[in-house]
Amino acid sequence: MVEVPSSVGTTASLSLRLGQTVLAFGSLLFMTIGVRFYQFTAFCYLVTIMSLAIPWNLTLAVVDIYCVLLNQPFQKPRILLVISIVDWVVSVLALASASSAASVVDILRSDESSCPPTICNRYQFAATLAFLT
Repeated sequence: MVEVPSSVGTTASLSLRLGQTVLAFGSLLFMTIGVRFYQFTAFCYLVTIMSLAIPWNLTLAVVDIYCVLLNQPFQKPRILLVISIVDWVVSVLALASASSAASVVDILRSDESSCPPTICNRYQFAATLAFLT
């Protein structure tokens, strides 16, 4: 197989996976710590998807670390196909959850009695981190 830049088992892939994990964890942290996110379905959806993205990205980061330490690229076509499909599904779900959370924040910003500015800013930052994931 031809080695593609940032494919599974390279240092570029490892850095991308760790970046995705940190951003997903940050989004989860800002959404859940000290804030009542469970009142809105979009926020629950964001928390659920980020909770799924973290172990997926950490698992692939471990695979990348193993391949980098052995100095051998990952070249199993069927497993790469599964990784590609699951990555696609997780990315679509993450984009959908970030979009829905951002739209709910926009609606909530119009009524300051339902969402104080400090809490809305935390929701907005969590949605931004989810977009970057």
